[in-house]
Amino acid sequence: MGTWQTFDVPSVNASNARMALKRRTKIWTSSPSEGREQANHGLRLFGRVEIYQVHNLVKWPAQLRMLEQLKGEGKVDAIGATHYDPGGFDDLCDLMRTGRLDMVQVPYNPRRREAEIRVLPLAAELGLGVLTHSPLRFGVLDRPPSPEAIKTFGVKTWAQAILKWIASDPRVSCVLTATKTPGRPTENAQAGNPPWFDADQRERLSALLT
Repeated sequence: MGTWQTFDVPSVNASNARMALKRRTKIWTSSPSEGREQANHGLRLFGRVEIYQVHNLVKWPAQLRMLEQLKGEGKVDAIGATHYDPGGFDDLCDLMRTGRLDMVQVPYNPRRREAEIRVLPLAAELGLGVLTHSPLRFGVLDRPPSPEAIKTFGVKTWAQAILKWIASDPRVSCVLTATKTPGRPTENAQAGNPPWFDADQRERLSALLT
């Protein structure tokens, strides 16, 4: 799922190599009262939410307290925080160290690797789940290699290769992707099937983008 107002397609689940549909949504407002209304809206829609996130750390002290209350009431399974900007990763890591989060969500792909510096190692250290977004942005699809080169990665499309590159990182729990093209979700989801890329394959794919 996407934000409390919009929906994304199912995700590539890297932990168990199958499509997994979970209710994931976000609180995105600087107003505590509006945050409560967004949460209530999500619960009215879904009844229960597996993952509720504070989006971009906006007003996180108030919103996190509210989500912790909902988790205590059994209405939310896991609490997370997101940030779209690597400039906010230090603040995100500080929050991760408080022990109040179950997961985080950050941008990550072969051309957007800032999460490898602190977020991914810290998440692994603390045992936190990691959702990654924007897997096919930042120009990764602009100049795909030849079909023959793509086939050497055991996939059919360049998008599948990029998604599998991300999902092959053992610190990544789930790759979130979205599309408006009919049939594309099923095509992209094939990247969630093993075998995963080893370190050499990931390095070789990264080199194709330089």
